[in-house]
Amino acid sequence: MRQLILDLDAQKLPSLATFVVGQNAELAQLLGMFDQRITSQYGERSVYIWGEPGAGKTHLLHALAADGTARYIPADAPESAFDFTEGVSLYLLDDCDQLPPLNQIAAFNLFNEARARGGFLIGAGNRPPMILNVRDDLRTRFGWGLIYQVHGLTDEDKIEALEKAAQARGIQISPGVLPYLITHYRRDMSTLSNILDQLDHYSLVTKRPITLPLLRELMLQQQQDPDNTAE
Repeated sequence: MRQLILDLDAQKLPSLATFVVGQNAELAQLLGMFDQRITSQYGERSVYIWGEPGAGKTHLLHALAADGTARYIPADAPESAFDFTEGVSLYLLDDCDQLPPLNQIAAFNLFNEARARGGFLIGAGNRPPMILNVRDDLRTRFGWGLIYQVHGLTDEDKIEALEKAAQARGIQISPGVLPYLITHYRRDMSTLSNILDQLDHYSLVTKRPITLPLLRELMLQQQQDPDNTAE
């Protein structure tokens, strides 16, 4: 049965449409404007988003990086990834709290270049700009633009989002499955959505409904074979 987990289709690519908004409605609207390269109502072309791990920051950056005119840049990317490039109008810097020293310099230069040449830049990290452990000049740059906290979803929000996702796909889930999942599994939406996909697949292959015993059985298999966790 363990092989069933390996047979899953590739994960769906992140998109703004699949981001569960929760308390982040204003941020979602702003990022939709940046996605269309529309300057915010405040005239800003940069934004810094921060929040706890699993709040959805990386999901948002990957969603915005879907076309060839945007570039997703992880903290440990080669310095060349921070070069301003003609044809790329949106730069997406992830895990800014983890930028190595040389990449902090590269990020500072990219920020200045993008600002001077009409580009857009979004940074993301686990802390707000004023307490980022980075160079003072880079910390200042991140604080120049708009700053938004990405608020995590409540357990009720997560259950509602998973219920809607299941309904949209015609997946029938027995009562008690989602509350159990929320309290016994990693709680970020990416992981929860992935395990929902696995449950759907496992249910189809075993020809059994999605019930609490089926969920426990799948989770037990993952514990026995940790290389196939739902990350």
